[in-house]
Amino acid sequence: MKRKVLLIYTGGTIGMEKDYETGSLRAFNFSHVFDRMPEMNLIECEITVHPFRKPLDSSDMGPKEWKKIATYIGKNYENFDGFLILHGTDTMSYTASALSFMLKNLRKPVILTGSQLPIGDLRTDAKENLLTSLYYASLYENDEAVIQEVTIYFEYKLLRGNRTLKYSAEYFDAYQSPNYPILGQSGVHLNIEKDFLLRPSRDADFNVDTHLSQDVLFWRIFPGMHLEHFAEIPSMKVLILQVFGSGTIFNTTKTEQILQLLRERGTEIVVVSQCVSGGVSFGKYTNSNVFTKVGAISGHDMTAECAITKAMHLLENPSYEGSFAENFNKSLCGEVSLEHH
Repeated sequence: MKRKVLLIYTGGTIGMEKDYETGSLRAFNFSHVFDRMPEMNLIECEITVHPFRKPLDSSDMGPKEWKKIATYIGKNYENFDGFLILHGTDTMSYTASALSFMLKNLRKPVILTGSQLPIGDLRTDAKENLLTSLYYASLYENDEAVIQEVTIYFEYKLLRGNRTLKYSAEYFDAYQSPNYPILGQSGVHLNIEKDFLLRPSRDADFNVDTHLSQDVLFWRIFPGMHLEHFAEIPSMKVLILQVFGSGTIFNTTKTEQILQLLRERGTEIVVVSQCVSGGVSFGKYTNSNVFTKVGAISGHDMTAECAITKAMHLLENPSYEGSFAENFNKSLCGEVSLEHH
């Protein structure tokens, strides 16, 4: 039985070609991708291509586009066995994280991929990324999807989407999942680490929740920074602070006063680490105690991209019971390792 895969092309380098007059990259008509890559016809699945009307650079992808993708997957969920989203690399981790929260109780693969070089380049990474992603998107065993979550496939590695970050603008191996193991690797065989795959609860049905609030601010703390600037920013609902190491910040009376002021104004404060690997652990050092005092929320080992999209999804979302802090402290779809902290 041939599996059906819906391929959503949003834009990005993977669908570009070189304009030989100007030397710049331009988007080609992605509906003709089978002409560019006849190998796609050899894969044992039926592929339907749905390109965005206007292909977008990934720096133009945001909440509006995330909702559009989630809604489109929701509408077509019953008609396809898997979903593949082609996306520019710069913000792919944000989109993957946002989709992981919006597509609830997913039982089918949603895979994002892209490339560092255009599909027409001689040395392109686009073909391998696209072909292997199609394999993963159509991979079923005993009539059940092997992958039932939002993932990123890039340069021989399948990663949990909401655990990823782009760490290289230059190498083909552009993504890391520093706090969660690789879900699969493609070599001579397609390997899947089944123990690390997410499984939705059996009694919950798939549904799409596109709630996203943009009243979220992200700030990286640096030595000598004047926190007084925060007091001048008009009221924000969530402030995500990216702080040092395992959750430390300069230990001054001023720090506590400013953070307390924000909390009194009703701002939720979420704390994530500037370190790529590991996470926040309040109380480990004295200089993290201020966060406990003011009632800040630990982001544990979440990536910045994930913490931002999770906050956007949870903030004032009527479909969640309990407070923002209670929900943020839960692992909703494998985005955080709570047991290690």
